[in-house]
Amino acid sequence: MISLQVFYEGNVQGVGFRYFIQHTATQLGLTGWVRNLPSGDVEIEAEGNREFVERLIEYARRGPRSAVVSNTQVTWREPHGQFGRFEITY
Repeated sequence: MISLQVFYEGNVQGVGFRYFIQHTATQLGLTGWVRNLPSGDVEIEAEGNREFVERLIEYARRGPRSAVVSNTQVTWREPHGQFGRFEITY
């Protein structure tokens, strides 16, 4: 198990990015959340199997069709088991 915090910059708001992430993370069996930031970026905090967390990072870099990710900042952490599922937060 591993945890991460990741920020995605670019055209990532208003393009279905959070819903794409929530669906993908749920399919991968991950827990955590995704949210839009006032800066226009999107933040993700996720926990789960390292292989699946790494897949989420890669899928998110591609995003839905209308998204354009220009930068990604990843911080790896120790998991805390604090999430019950993966959800969109506001």
